[in-house]
Amino acid sequence: MKKAAALAACAALCFASVMSVSAAETVKIGVYEPASGDNGAGGKQEVLGMQFANSVCPTVEIGGTEYDVELVIVDNESSNEKGPTAASQLVSEGVSVVLGSYGSGVSIAASDIFAQAGVPAIGVTCTNPQVTEGNTHYFRICFLDPFQGTVLANFAAENFEAKKAYVLTKLGDDYSTGLGFYFQQAFEGLGGEVVADTFPEGNADFTSYVTTATNEGADVIFAPVSTEAAQLIIDTATSQGVTVPLLAGDTWDSNVILNAAKGKDAQIYVTTFYQEGGDPEFDSSIKEWINSDSTNLANNGGDDTVAAVTAMGYDAYFTALEALKAAGSTDPAAVNEALWGVTYSGVTGEISFDEVNGDANRDVAYVKVANTETGAWEFVAEQGVN
Repeated sequence: MKKAAALAACAALCFASVMSVSAAETVKIGVYEPASGDNGAGGKQEVLGMQFANSVCPTVEIGGTEYDVELVIVDNESSNEKGPTAASQLVSEGVSVVLGSYGSGVSIAASDIFAQAGVPAIGVTCTNPQVTEGNTHYFRICFLDPFQGTVLANFAAENFEAKKAYVLTKLGDDYSTGLGFYFQQAFEGLGGEVVADTFPEGNADFTSYVTTATNEGADVIFAPVSTEAAQLIIDTATSQGVTVPLLAGDTWDSNVILNAAKGKDAQIYVTTFYQEGGDPEFDSSIKEWINSDSTNLANNGGDDTVAAVTAMGYDAYFTALEALKAAGSTDPAAVNEALWGVTYSGVTGEISFDEVNGDANRDVAYVKVANTETGAWEFVAEQGVN
């Protein structure tokens, strides 16, 4: 079934279910995401996809009984220290499965809480391998950083003939340091040279870092950091007249970045999970939904740009529904077992999990460039790893 047709079919099926069966039971899906802190902007956009999916399909049939689906949303505050408390709140609410998080570090930090409670989690855009390594309860629907880092390194070498890269990561951030490591490993494997640097929590002045990149003669700057830090890096680089490409992973795929770059002389390339226009019916429907509510619009950064994390949040919700249906039960242990065999045709592609870690079987990333005149992302390429 084509993706657009699947969207319409799901809406029709859910509508029919609501009309034919009065939902007397409720199943709870936990949403473990940042609404504040460094990754608050991205977390809100990821949650929007889940909320839209819930509006499209608010019920699910489990073991012959129709259930209302309730999203229980907590704010992990983008904090590895506060994340476990938010995770414990979801457990106490009796959720059957958890979605999240935007941010690998907070996902790793909450993992033991979910494991001890026997509650499965579906990572949406947490790309660090450690999220799923060594456990059987954490799954994910996104590609991993070893893949993403290699794609970016290949892209830099092939498209810009880059020989030297400046890699800037945030100290103590699992996503940032992990993706920086995998990029460096791949770039050096291609014969390139890397100048690596880190900045501490709370840093707000990137002048010295950008100056170092310039003085070192970097052909590209790679900064897999939060949107909050990215805005400052873009401002600093453009104010210093830096014209080499700025590369980043999925965290930069946001209208926050587009707004920061608009009107500036900057080349910004990102790897991500979805390109707006990939499913026109989905794009049209969610834009209408975002624009229909001022809170939705504010949580999407003030406009109706479709972020890849939003599309991924949408697919994660339906993946969870498939697991509940396959389990035939709201019992978390049954849902956990069912997840291993779940497949779903989503707007971001085909979703299934490998048999080792529960990682997504994904082998393609989208590369996009920021049009600093129009303030929109433009598709560059679908790129894999040979």
